[in-house]
Amino acid sequence: MLTKWESEQRIIRMQEELRGKGVDGALIIYPIDVYYFTGTRQNATLWVPADGNPLLLVRKSYSRAMKESLIEDTRPFPPGKEFSALFGDGVRRVGLTFDIIPVQQYNYYAKLLLGREFVDISAINREIRSVKSVWEQDKMRESGARLCEVFRQVPEFLRTGMRELDLAAEFECRLRKAGSEGYVRMRAFNQELFQGLAVSAATAGYPGFFDGAVTGRGLSAASPHGASAEPIARGVPVLVDYTGIFNGYIVDMTRIFVIGDLDPELRRAFDMALAIQDHLVANLKPSVVCEELFLASVAMAESAGLAENYMGVPGENARFVGHGVGLELDELPVLAQGFKAPLQAGQTIAIEPKFVLPGLGVVGIENTFVVSERGGIKLTEMTDDIVCL
Repeated sequence: MLTKWESEQRIIRMQEELRGKGVDGALIIYPIDVYYFTGTRQNATLWVPADGNPLLLVRKSYSRAMKESLIEDTRPFPPGKEFSALFGDGVRRVGLTFDIIPVQQYNYYAKLLLGREFVDISAINREIRSVKSVWEQDKMRESGARLCEVFRQVPEFLRTGMRELDLAAEFECRLRKAGSEGYVRMRAFNQELFQGLAVSAATAGYPGFFDGAVTGRGLSAASPHGASAEPIARGVPVLVDYTGIFNGYIVDMTRIFVIGDLDPELRRAFDMALAIQDHLVANLKPSVVCEELFLASVAMAESAGLAENYMGVPGENARFVGHGVGLELDELPVLAQGFKAPLQAGQTIAIEPKFVLPGLGVVGIENTFVVSERGGIKLTEMTDDIVCL
């Protein structure tokens, strides 16, 4: 459970940013943002004034929010005609997270707060959330340990001839029994993920909508991501890429399994993925520019003659190699082309160099790290080696 001190520090950081931008207050309506600041994920709207005490207005469940909320002034959401009376005449510029708020909700609050100017505070909100406190890092370290325990069980049930779907179902069953909450929250529009994916050479190279290196074929055109009904053969890489979500906090990791042994070209590509990961982790330090890390990884892939296979199906390659994780899978920062922001200590990033070799399969690695002065601190403590059965 979120602590009172954590909630207060987050509110203070938001208020400092609001004052610096000349915004009178933030109206937080997206559920996971509300949870981040208040400790409850009930259906509610949070008002954070640039100065003064926050106010949480709850639609449902008020009784549960009263037990969970760390906001002292927590009350039922008022009738629409009474809403504007909660805001003084001095409130003229109101912050909203334009990156996620639906137009319908924007229009609703614009009607309730006539005459106010609405400004975008998406960058402020995401920047605050990107830097994890020691408390958050501990929660994510726990998530990593529990996810690794399930990964270690894969050799107990991976067998030749079983379907990708059977592998995924067994992994997901054990992950759920371990306490994983399953909500892979994503902020980006049109992205969705069902816990993770388990794919083999037969389908791992399928292109798809998902903004990542590997999509898988999935089970239908309506669900074109993840495991398929194809059987798993000997001597091919089996990529298991899953999230673990405990206490709301996500960690992300990938391991490669094989029944028998791999083609030498796949092993060469895998070794390059490890080399890229090692280089990036050594440079996950404050002030290092995100784009520079991505471009360095591309240069390493090029030097190995694997540029067209790097981070996706040739011709449809993803243009990133790492993404922030936390309460959402797609947090800041992103190690990507065009992302010129410097890293900050305490940010948590999933590093995932992968190679798609058509006709052979997919290999790669993924771990979650904390940015620190001495480089990335690993939160998914398990050997990176290919597991041969």
